Amino acid sequence: MDKTKESQRAELHKAIWQIANDLRGSVDGWDFKSYVLGFLFYRFMSDNLRQYINDGEDDPNFDYANLTDEFVKQNMPMDERTAIIHEKGYFILPSELFENV
Repeated sequence: MDKTKESQRAELHKAIWQIANDLRGSVDGWDFKSYVLGFLFYRFMSDNLRQYINDGEDDPNFDYANLTDEFVKQNMPMDERTAIIHEKGYFILPSELFENV
């Protein structure tokens, strides 16, 4: 990495940490980390389920996140949702996905 990119990366890293410190305010650092880690895990679960369902569809334009909860409840049989729960360990309706909350 050249000197310019290295210094830009260092500045970006410093700015991100400063923003994180400003956001957490008087909240203890560990409490803040727990809060953020929970959101990161929720996002991972949402993205993982969305990709899993999208990969199972033949239509390349299909996107689970764009469906309504009512559509899923009416068109995805309970045994199919149960199979996803057995496979992934959870099931999230489209309105509850990280990107839709």
